[in-house]
Amino acid sequence: MTAFPPSPDLPYAGLTPHAVLDALDAAGLRGDGRILQLNSYENRVFQVHLEESLDPQAAPPAVVVAKFYRTGRWSDAQILEEHAFARELAEAEVPAVAPLALQAPPEAPAALTLQGQPPTLATLESWRFAVSPRCGGRSPELEDASVLEWIGRFLGRLHTVGARRPFAQRLTLDGSAAARASVQWLIDGDRLPPDALHGWHDTCLRALDAVDTRLRRHGALELLRLHGDCHVGNLLWTAAGPHFVDLDDAVNGPAVQDLWMLLGGDRHEMQAQLGALLDGYETIREFDRRELALIEPLRTLRIIQHSAWIARRWDDPAFPVAFPSFESPSYWSQQTTLLREQIAAMEDEPLVA
Repeated sequence: MTAFPPSPDLPYAGLTPHAVLDALDAAGLRGDGRILQLNSYENRVFQVHLEESLDPQAAPPAVVVAKFYRTGRWSDAQILEEHAFARELAEAEVPAVAPLALQAPPEAPAALTLQGQPPTLATLESWRFAVSPRCGGRSPELEDASVLEWIGRFLGRLHTVGARRPFAQRLTLDGSAAARASVQWLIDGDRLPPDALHGWHDTCLRALDAVDTRLRRHGALELLRLHGDCHVGNLLWTAAGPHFVDLDDAVNGPAVQDLWMLLGGDRHEMQAQLGALLDGYETIREFDRRELALIEPLRTLRIIQHSAWIARRWDDPAFPVAFPSFESPSYWSQQTTLLREQIAAMEDEPLVA
């Protein structure tokens, strides 16, 4: 095994192509040497071509996608819940890419452990990884109402499965507590330019107070298992329709969380998009229209958490390259302006459909 244990500061420094191939080989999936790193900030994801099997009936896919999980982000139990949800969706014929069941060959190193029923999470030399079939596709054309209706039906099917039971280990999106903790973490760590600190902090707190007001006005939330990060980058489209390629942010939360990130443009455009999504969704599952008032609060929470996420990952060399203005006063000034706009948006009437 050529991998080196990850460190908090450089979590993927030892994850060379040879280490990736060695890890898959240890889990019984021998690569033929062709490997391609795919776009992913949080984890490291690779497309790997496998050697041909002598038994086509028992062979795994010829090309797989291997995801190496960031150290310290999710517990093993949380990852296994993600895997179980993906497999449950697949069994219900909801098109989401589920991890493959792994089987250690007789010559597997003693350090290899496999977890799950069936085993889907492998650990070797401190690396945790899962392997799934490669599923291609293109970005969906969200300006097409028929495409949005199809995605709405797809989400209705996903939520029907998600409503069967809650996650026991994964996070629950039901208030501002996590965002408030992130704000305090940023303040305590002196991660903002001094001249931007007061304005951003004050605006954050006012925005989070507005979030809590909206949530109290709504009352008890109906929570179900969600994709959690349902934006166009996590959806692929084929002739057979849409499918999800990543459930890494799956949470318990309100159904509208999986709808609002697909909306864009001005209010009129978003209202039309929402109408098309719900036309499809409600052919499968009832939607509580009161949840439309949660769109702007949920957007506000995501804006704040996104800044905290970048800060938490700043020692990862990929992040300063991807977010070059993050440490500048202009970034935080823009965030302050954006949050002020969110406060105003939460005072407006919600979208209707």
